[in-house]
Amino acid sequence: MTTLAKAASPEDIAAQPVVKADRKVQPYWNPYLAGVGLGLVLLAAFVIMGRGLGASGAFTSLVSVGVNAVAPEHAKFNAFFSEYLGDGTHHPLKEWLVFEVIGVLVGGFISGSLAHRIKGTVEKSPRISIRGRMMFAFVGGILMGFGAKLARGCTSGQALTGGALLGVGSWAFMLAVFAGGYAVAYFFRRQWT
Repeated sequence: MTTLAKAASPEDIAAQPVVKADRKVQPYWNPYLAGVGLGLVLLAAFVIMGRGLGASGAFTSLVSVGVNAVAPEHAKFNAFFSEYLGDGTHHPLKEWLVFEVIGVLVGGFISGSLAHRIKGTVEKSPRISIRGRMMFAFVGGILMGFGAKLARGCTSGQALTGGALLGVGSWAFMLAVFAGGYAVAYFFRRQWT
């Protein structure tokens, strides 16, 4: 199906609403203030919900529900999936972490809207294509997902919650994250310069 567009007359252009292009992008928060704010959110999560912050558990619940929908027998007899599916008295997607991640997504969108920072773009270096950047992001996300399961939690759960509880494993996890980041930064620096 083909449509023909007619040329806009000066009257049509004048009748269009004027969109203000002077929306000023808000600066980022001071990282120290943001850290204090995150600490207060963590404290509030402990006081109100009795649990800390995390994210990987929400994705594991989602995957468990998906596997259960496709292969219920496999999910039922698999120790990993059955732990998240439980005994069937409550739905895994009604867990605290699922609602927390939904809140993070909604809150991030609201914050980005208020700061005028929402735009469709791929942040990358001039040295890499969009396809290459997306490929590295996808592979990195998969590696982070596997790493989160091996470490028994993501950086939110291990570093923030476990670190606040002075868990030795959580502190070892964060030291390993920083050491690993510094160890490979040299090899990936040209992607951003």
